[in-house]
Amino acid sequence: LTNQDPRVQRFTGYEQLNLLQKLRYRISDKLQLQYSFIYAGTGTAPRYDRLIQYRSGNLRFAEWNYGPMLWRMHTLQLAHNRKSALYDHARFTASYQDYAESRIDRTRNRTTRNEQAESVGAISFNWDAARSAGRGQLFWGAEYVHNKIGSTGMQTDIETGASSPAVSRYPNNSTWFSSGIYGSYKINIRPDWTISSGIRYSYNGLDASFSRDFISFPFESARLRKGAFTFNAGVVHRPSENWQLNGNFSTGYRMPNIDDIGKLFESSPGNITVPNPELGSEYAWNGELGAVYSQAGKLLPENDLRLELNAFYTLLDNAIVRRPSSLDGADSILFDGVLSRVEVLKNAARATVWGLQAAARIPIGRFFAARLNANYITGRETNDDTDGLNEKLPLRHAPPFYGNAALLFTRGKWQAELNGYYNSRISPNNLAPSEQAKTDIYALDAAGRPYSPDWYTLNLKSAWRINQHLQASLGWE
Repeated sequence: LTNQDPRVQRFTGYEQLNLLQKLRYRISDKLQLQYSFIYAGTGTAPRYDRLIQYRSGNLRFAEWNYGPMLWRMHTLQLAHNRKSALYDHARFTASYQDYAESRIDRTRNRTTRNEQAESVGAISFNWDAARSAGRGQLFWGAEYVHNKIGSTGMQTDIETGASSPAVSRYPNNSTWFSSGIYGSYKINIRPDWTISSGIRYSYNGLDASFSRDFISFPFESARLRKGAFTFNAGVVHRPSENWQLNGNFSTGYRMPNIDDIGKLFESSPGNITVPNPELGSEYAWNGELGAVYSQAGKLLPENDLRLELNAFYTLLDNAIVRRPSSLDGADSILFDGVLSRVEVLKNAARATVWGLQAAARIPIGRFFAARLNANYITGRETNDDTDGLNEKLPLRHAPPFYGNAALLFTRGKWQAELNGYYNSRISPNNLAPSEQAKTDIYALDAAGRPYSPDWYTLNLKSAWRINQHLQASLGWE
């Protein structure tokens, strides 16, 4: 059927239910126990970008849905506020999460429905403590997280009802864990100088076994164990009542998880991403500088003048990116009846991300104020497939320029705000190569090249405080 109004995404609705419950028991003035439960569940949700894919001039899929998604979390937290040799206050948290989702698709004019189901059971333990130490404050703690991942595949004939096992998205019964100990110290060495520093040691691991029943992988399993130190150091200087200057340097580290190392899926039409047991960790070095100028308003805190500018730079070494590859010597394999090019996630030479963030709040007269926010971010990755030329390509997920502006009104019990949000265009040349193949989800320019257009929204909000307990609000978006 032809959609008579393509600007309306038809048949995309789904239902969702969220529940939250918290119970707190005060054991004593210094000790309290809290339990919380979260439930979040959805119905079947259509994957709209897949449902509008075409192949040979016809719609490709008759069905492409996310099955019901279910997330439940139990958390038990014990907080102790009593000075001792180890801490002034401490908190121990234990939690269990149970998550399930599925993907269901059927190619148009076929009777075979494919279903892939995933489940994750996650337990975690966390200890956080803080203690005064001289003129500063010491924070320290430890944590452990363990995930067990289940993943199965099934094919069902919608006419006969016959079912049979099929390829799964992830290696079934795989495990992943993360552990760490950390500490940080903050001190005001003078009224106008604050220094902070921290260090953490993380140790991560995963184990996965790959089934060769449906695809002849040249490997059977993956086992990773990796540890690393990360640290940060920052300084804040307040040269006057109105100015604040700050700088920060930090390092980061991330070992691949099961999604990175073991996922088997169609990344874009005609491209299949296969597992890579040789995938390694990525490391980051981050630097940031910022300045803030503020001036207290004479009437209301809402009319304070505040100007802020921050700049940051991140160097990502061994960055995990998607690249063309081969499987058992073949650069293409037959997947779901389609000859697809093989891709893997691998460690590229390096990637860089840098940007500027600016914010302002400017009083205008007695009752009005303006608020502005602007963000510019750019990212580049090394293309290691260019015979040593080290060509720089746009980095996936680096957003275009975006920001918002608002006019605020405050008088007595009344408040109102007129705001707009803006997101700039991503030109074809600035679209990451891995995104350029997804022509079905991007706009096309006059030359047929995919790009992301700019957009903006306008919104109006108002509120009236009837008394200290009751407020009425009305908005238009």
